[in-house]
Amino acid sequence: MELSKTSTTFDISGYKIIRTLGVVRGVTVRSRSLFGNIGAGFQTLLGGNITIYEELCEKTRKEAFDIMIRHAEQLGGNAVVGVRYESTEVMQGVTEVICYGTAALVE
Repeated sequence: MELSKTSTTFDISGYKIIRTLGVVRGVTVRSRSLFGNIGAGFQTLLGGNITIYEELCEKTRKEAFDIMIRHAEQLGGNAVVGVRYESTEVMQGVTEVICYGTAALVE
């Protein structure tokens, strides 16, 4: 069964939740590289969007999301509702990102 339905709300329009399967989560921990910090430093001199950090953040969120999806599939779910993200700085330059929600079986 392939999971392809996710929502930040607790329902999915057009689908009925048959059963909830429990909390699922994806956790990843990332650090900034020395080269990334140097490149970002140059970008701050020019102002505007810091694309090096933006790409790192997007990659990290996607990884956490993908891990959560795999966790839901392992439980037999085909949807995740109530999807949320949180992040915590574990130490300077090291950040944990967690994506979590409730795995569900929908039809």
